[in-house]
Parts: sequence; C-alpha cells; structure tokens
Amino acid sequence: MRRLGNKCPQQRLLLQWHITERCNLRCAHCYQTACDPDPSFADLLVVLDQYKALLDDVDAAGHITLTGGEPFLREDFIDLLGMIADEKPRISFAVLTNGSLIDAHLSRRLRKLEPQFVQVSMDGTELTHDRLRGSGNFAQVCGSVRELVANRVPTLISFTAHRLNYREFPEVAKVGRKLGATRVWADRLIPLGRGSNLETLTPAENLEFIGLMHQARMEARGWFQRTQIPMHRALQFLGGGHPYRCSAGNTLIAVQPNGDVYPCRRLPIRVGNVFERSMSEIYRESEFLCSLRERSRISTGCENRAGTANSDRGISGSSARSRP
Repeated sequence: MRRLGNKCPQQRLLLQWHITERCNLRCAHCYQTACDPDPSFADLLVVLDQYKALLDDVDAAGHITLTGGEPFLREDFIDLLGMIADEKPRISFAVLTNGSLIDAHLSRRLRKLEPQFVQVSMDGTELTHDRLRGSGNFAQVCGSVRELVANRVPTLISFTAHRLNYREFPEVAKVGRKLGATRVWADRLIPLGRGSNLETLTPAENLEFIGLMHQARMEARGWFQRTQIPMHRALQFLGGGHPYRCSAGNTLIAVQPNGDVYPCRRLPIRVGNVFERSMSEIYRESEFLCSLRERSRISTGCENRAGTANSDRGISGSSARSRP
C-alpha cells in the first residue's frame, strides 16, 4: 500500500456520510442545530465518485455509514443505496436511522440491498425514550426492529447515555434481546446543540454505567442468546471489552450535506469541502488530518474532562454513532 507522508494507510477507510439535515424528530440530546437544504442527487453522486477515487488513491477498501438528519426522509435514498450496493465487495455500507419510518416493505427492500447493518436508536424505557424523542417513538422503534429482524437485516440498537437515562441501559439490552437485535451498544452524550441542555455522567456515574453494561453483557451470554453487548468504547473496556484508538481523520472521515469534511462528526473541525477540493486532496494535504494520523502523538487535556462521546453515529467500527 502506498504511504501518505510518513504513514501507511489502513486496509479500510470509513466514510460517515450525512446526506441530509432534515429530521422528523426533535430529540432532546441531538447535537444538530441547523437544517440546510438537501444536496441534489447529482451532488451525492459527486461525493460518491470522490470517495471511490480516494479509495483508489490510498489503495483501501471502503465502508460508508449513511445518516442524517433522518436519511429515509429522502425519496431518492434507496436509489443511492442501490448504487452503493453495486460497489460490493469493495465498498460495504450501513444505515443510521431514528427508526421511525421503517415498515415491512422498506425492510424487504433493505434486505435485497444487503447492508452490513441498520442501526436504530433507543434511549431508555418507553417513558424515558419518548420523553427524549417524542410520544409514541419507542413503539415505532420496536416495530422497526421487529420488521428488520424478520427480514434478516442485521440490526443494531444504539443508546446515548447521560444522567437522565444511564441506569436504564440494562432494560434496553433486555428489549434488544427480546426483539432479536444483533447488537445493543452505548456511548456517552456529547453536550452539543440541544444536547448541551442535558448533563453528562460524572466519573463515578460513568463507572456505575460501565458496571451496568457489564451486567447486561453477562446476561446476554448463553447458548440461545445472539444479541451482542460490546464494550470497547471510551473506558467501557474496563467492563470486559477491548480498548481501541480513535480513528478520526485516519481511517474515518465525515462528510456533511453541504460537502464540508470533518475528521469525525463529533470532532467538528472543518478541514475542507469536497465541492471546493477533491476528497483525496483534503485527506492527503490537510495538516490537521495528517497530525491525527501521527501514531506517536498523544493528546493532552482530555484526562480532566468527564464524558465526551455520543451514541447514534456510527459505530461501524469507529464512531460512527452514529446520532439519529
């Protein structure tokens, strides 16, 4: 594989792609504040072509996590997924959604496209979840998970932990197991946007949360249990998972609907715009991205701050909470 500067690229480069800022919910912990017009379908194809060119440039396979806003609000979303699906096996894809718009028909269409996974959000028991995301949404999410599982679409449930709901993670894990979800995972709140009105976990509460996750993880083990409870985010590996290094700007980049490029949606530092410079140029030449790829570099100052991560974006082996 070719080297960029003094770094050898990884074998897979993830793109967290926000294709819209529109959403049908107004969640209390959402970090999005603006709602700019959607890019045209032609603009989406420009981004896709640039991403494929970047993969050629760094000699890597790709994975795209598509999200919003709420991506299923776009009438052309399935068409876009179809074009990405045509790129398999070189490029895999996943969808992050709030889970309010998925029915049996849409689940069948998704099954034919074979996403790596579809992730929906669940943030507590029905009362707490609906308080955060809107009345009746908990039932909608459960219905969506049932349809996806029935159509054999790998389904993830994402939980965003903060002081209002963190003790309810075991209940969410139980619901996930009952519905047959592939995975139930969690991250902590990012206090941005509307989420700045909620309180992040204290160090003591975070340790309690890790214990609750570990308890749910142990309960999910057994011959007839197929739901995974991973614990590799932030300090969650203290509960039995494996630590990871943040891949923002290295094997992960994020693109906003207007073409702005970030190392990660949760690291909102603009490093370029794909409608002004190519994605390859931005990835190769951005001083900030290059600095993030220096393996010997150690960030300082974070050790005194409690709570920095949010759930719904992305996973996908990175962050990708994804947010919806």
